[in-house]
Amino acid sequence: MAYMTHNAVSTDRSRRLAFSLVELLVVIAIIAILVGLLIPAVQASRAATARNSCANNLRQIGLAAHNHQATLGYFPHGSVAKQYDPQPFTAWTFYRWSALASLTPYLENTAAYNALDLTVPLYANSFGVRPENIEAVKIFVPEFLCPSDIGRAVSEDFAPTNYTMCAGSGAGGGTPRDTDGVFFINSRTTPAKITDGLSKTALASESLLGQPQSAIPHDPQTEYKFAFSAPLTDTLCDGTAQWNVSDPRGFAWVNGEYRCGLYNHRETPNSAVPDCMGVQISGGVKFIFTPYGWRAARSNHNSGVNVLLADGSLRFVGDDVERSLWKDLATIAGSETSGAP
Repeated sequence: MAYMTHNAVSTDRSRRLAFSLVELLVVIAIIAILVGLLIPAVQASRAATARNSCANNLRQIGLAAHNHQATLGYFPHGSVAKQYDPQPFTAWTFYRWSALASLTPYLENTAAYNALDLTVPLYANSFGVRPENIEAVKIFVPEFLCPSDIGRAVSEDFAPTNYTMCAGSGAGGGTPRDTDGVFFINSRTTPAKITDGLSKTALASESLLGQPQSAIPHDPQTEYKFAFSAPLTDTLCDGTAQWNVSDPRGFAWVNGEYRCGLYNHRETPNSAVPDCMGVQISGGVKFIFTPYGWRAARSNHNSGVNVLLADGSLRFVGDDVERSLWKDLATIAGSETSGAP
């Protein structure tokens, strides 16, 4: 009798200690809710870290630009076009070295600069990279890549960049010559020429690396339209059916053309309007193959882009920035009185 009583007590305790199905489902639901709350917080933290790291990269570029200016008296050229004396019939724009290429000796990572030969054109008459620089242009520079993007090469022949220098408002049909921004072909902009004020003028921003696709609709954030003509017009860009004819956006940090080293403020950040590139196919050896472009600042950050100002400071500018303020920020002598948005 005593044994039966003890067994009954043990069974009763087991029943009280065990979870019912309803209790188990409640626990699972609570865990699911906690995980649902935790994942967005982790993602937000990672996004904030990536955005801050991206901003630090731009700060390093800004510091290098000011060291360049302190050493030589001017900010680096946005791109290069000049005669190549050993082969005078080479298109002048085939030099095409970017501001980033000129800034490498002022960054901690000088391996790329030591490997580059900037005395020769980037491109040969065959349109391929000249033999002096075939390997050098493939060198990755971590400071030129935003951690919120894919972080890998988008061309077999070059190392990429997420950072691009401001060529102004996009006036002149996206011309890369004598623009109203800090950087353009053969530019030598001094702080004295930035009459709007260094804190009111964009020096650089960011852009997503290209990921061309054959599917329609095309993605304006990672692809661009191309017109075999220049200067650009709305009619020309709207009418072209060509997308990414060659080389994805940001494919080469050494390249100073609009697909890589330059951007402008013709459109606001992360605009739904596709970027549009064009090329001058006449004008003789001095002007032929000049690349034109309307290229917006773009990023994977939430609702905006990092912008480096000419005084070395950083701003995060939202996609909803007033268009006129964004345009004013791109120019060096627009006489505007407003500060950075």
